[in-house]
Amino acid sequence: MLTFLVCVFLSAADPADLLKILDFPSLPEGVTKTTGLCAHRRSSKGPDVAYRVTKDAQLSAPTKQLYPLFPEDFSILATVKPNKGSQSFLLSIYNEQGIQQLGLEVGRSPVFLYEDHLGKPGPEDYPLFRGINLADGKWHRVAVSVHKQSITMMVDCKKKITRTLSRSPNPIIDTKGIVVFGTRILDEEVFEGDIQQLMIVADHRAAFDYCEHYSPDCEVPAPEQPQNQDPNTDEYVSLSSILWTRPETQGGEVGERSEFLLFLSEKEGERKIERGTGRFPSEGFPIEDLRSGEL
Repeated sequence: MLTFLVCVFLSAADPADLLKILDFPSLPEGVTKTTGLCAHRRSSKGPDVAYRVTKDAQLSAPTKQLYPLFPEDFSILATVKPNKGSQSFLLSIYNEQGIQQLGLEVGRSPVFLYEDHLGKPGPEDYPLFRGINLADGKWHRVAVSVHKQSITMMVDCKKKITRTLSRSPNPIIDTKGIVVFGTRILDEEVFEGDIQQLMIVADHRAAFDYCEHYSPDCEVPAPEQPQNQDPNTDEYVSLSSILWTRPETQGGEVGERSEFLLFLSEKEGERKIERGTGRFPSEGFPIEDLRSGEL
């Protein structure tokens, strides 16, 4: 007989706010407050708040603080002003063995590094974004959308470039490692400059709404809680996830427990439970199956 136990409840639609996860508000060594994208914003008493980062900053956190299971399709959202002429990784995610799986390099020519559990794509196939200079001493709103076999980078809500991302059909990013801000392990180059926002959203479509819902123009009031907003709520699938533990039984004995994520999705009046198997989400089945215990 199978029994189910609810262990964790979380919202897959909520962005992972890396500046909060990395404790920027407490101003660790190498981090100070500064003025952000807008020195004057409508309906605001003061300027946007950002953080100035120097080479003394050493910031990292367990990847599981972002997501228990890393989403297969996702968006990276950043409002950033690297020092003029610089080139460094803004974000690096490592697996348990210390291999870099994901990274966003900003500067004179942005690079997106991605390597799934099968080692795809290889370094020679990393997407390059020539013709984009993020290290010109100005603020930039950068939104990256990863969806299936493609990646799209949008800069300042206008310029959009799409590249091929030759990853595996069901790619997995290990969450047992760490996320590192501003560099790569053993790299001499480190991020120096200002940053106002850095988030990962478990939906590739969020990048296309970045300047509307997360980092609007200065003439628009700042969203009070951008991390809780769900862009295009009429179009997006609303996901909530539950981590279930199922005891494996062998001859009546309770053996090792297996864990997986279940997603409650709602769209156009249809509700389904979807089971995740190391990615967001996998195959779906009717919600009635959950009530009857037939999973």
